Amino acid sequence: MQDEKCIVCGKIGEKHHIIFKCEGGLDFPLNYVYLCAEHHRGKNSPHKNKKVDIAYKLKFQNQLHNILLKKYYFMDELTKLLLLNPSQARTICKKFKLYKEGYKNEDIVKRLMGGKLYYDFMLDDYYDESWNIIDKFKEDYIV
Repeated sequence: MQDEKCIVCGKIGEKHHIIFKCEGGLDFPLNYVYLCAEHHRGKNSPHKNKKVDIAYKLKFQNQLHNILLKKYYFMDELTKLLLLNPSQARTICKKFKLYKEGYKNEDIVKRLMGGKLYYDFMLDDYYDESWNIIDKFKEDYIV
């Protein structure tokens, strides 16, 4: 058990990865929140409710956009801004083209999101995941 509190109810929480490791998520502070057992694995949790999962992912994606305001970044900037260790920064950037200005913001965000971007319409009741267009990004850039 962690000493961290659930962000929903304040009970003792467990670490929940927003972008799951199996989806290409990394273990760094922005990519997790603490949730009690009920809010982590219960009926209305991100593991059992797709809308709740997408809501957490949208919030995380918006955080990334609010932190990464420039078009390009170098690895040392990413380690400081995102509280990454150097190995994680290398993992994020290793397959991206390094421009003279740095690595592209859009590539970094998409990589941190597990190769998929999220949109508000995904929270709509009529949204169907089969609409997603699968691209080669995940295969090419997520290890």
